[in-house]
Amino acid sequence: MNFKEQLLLFTKTRADSERICEPLQTEDYVVQPIVDVSPPKWHLGHTTWFFEEFLLDGHFPNYKRYHKNYAYVFNSYYESIGKRVVRTDRGNLSRPSVKDIYEYRAHVTSHMKTLIENHLTEEMIPVLEIGIHHEKQHQELLLTDIKYILGNNPLQPTYGKIKDEILLEKGNSDFTEMKEGIYHIGHDSNLFCYDNELPKHRVFLEPYAISNTLITNGDWMDFINAGGYENPMFWHTEGWDWVKKNSIYAPMYWHLQDNKWSQYLLSGSQEIENKAAVTHISYYEAFAFAQWKGMRLPTEFEWEAAQSHFSHGSRWEWTESAYLPYPNYKKPDGALGEYNGKFMVNQKVLRGSSIATPANHARPTYRNFFHAPLRWQFTSLRLAKSL
Repeated sequence: MNFKEQLLLFTKTRADSERICEPLQTEDYVVQPIVDVSPPKWHLGHTTWFFEEFLLDGHFPNYKRYHKNYAYVFNSYYESIGKRVVRTDRGNLSRPSVKDIYEYRAHVTSHMKTLIENHLTEEMIPVLEIGIHHEKQHQELLLTDIKYILGNNPLQPTYGKIKDEILLEKGNSDFTEMKEGIYHIGHDSNLFCYDNELPKHRVFLEPYAISNTLITNGDWMDFINAGGYENPMFWHTEGWDWVKKNSIYAPMYWHLQDNKWSQYLLSGSQEIENKAAVTHISYYEAFAFAQWKGMRLPTEFEWEAAQSHFSHGSRWEWTESAYLPYPNYKKPDGALGEYNGKFMVNQKVLRGSSIATPANHARPTYRNFFHAPLRWQFTSLRLAKSL
């Protein structure tokens, strides 16, 4: 990709983030209802800080930071960079204002355009690419965080229509059988990828079968009606404790009123569509459902080896794999080494991307990762079984 293409991609990415926020009222920008959901204005500031921290400061001639304390406010988890506002306190900051943050974005975007046009070197391109893809990741977080903010408001305000928020599974559910053997896993092209997708390596897989469709709302309704949330035999001990402690009885955004099920969507609440893929479930729930069906979740390696045999990309799919480094994985040097490697503990891998993932951002080797109880992302599952 040449410098002109980099400029166009950077400019579009910056505009797309702001477009996601267009339906919001000012008050919506500042809410942090739970620790995992950051205020939208923080996302806008953090992605801006990333470019200022890793590119403008030190590479743009005589660059002066927009505000001396913004690095403290908008640093997320880069311990080697310096102190920061702790994650739980992001919603406690009334300042900088939304107006201030948009002015900050305009300032950094303008200087970044000049940097790309006049000062960009080959050595800086990998950092620029990470910055662009980093902002794309936050666009996905923006949309899912906005849904949580609006969906947990008693008024359940409408955001707007999102394509395939209700994903209808077409065709009959079937299983693709995969032979035992050695499969190559991981990224190996010259195109961009994250360090956690490297290096490409071999894995041996026993014979297995994997579903060509995701589990539907109708399937999940059967699980509920069969007492799935009431039977500890289907659950990990941690998962069962989570169910009881939090009174979990259905996927996130499902509501039962007058014996009728409905769900909150960004376009407004509506009745449950039985043929649509179930969405917003935790790993705990995915595991329990698979146990109830007498099957299991695929490992991330089984998923990647078989991914050409089924449609994917509209829901993040829980796998049975712990988020760990690949063999011979090496963290990048410097602060960017904190991007992925430090999180490779106590998390589960998701594969497939979702409707909130920006276009052309994901790929079959993309590895997402979250803690087992989290479900505010567009998560779902497909089943697997050993042969």
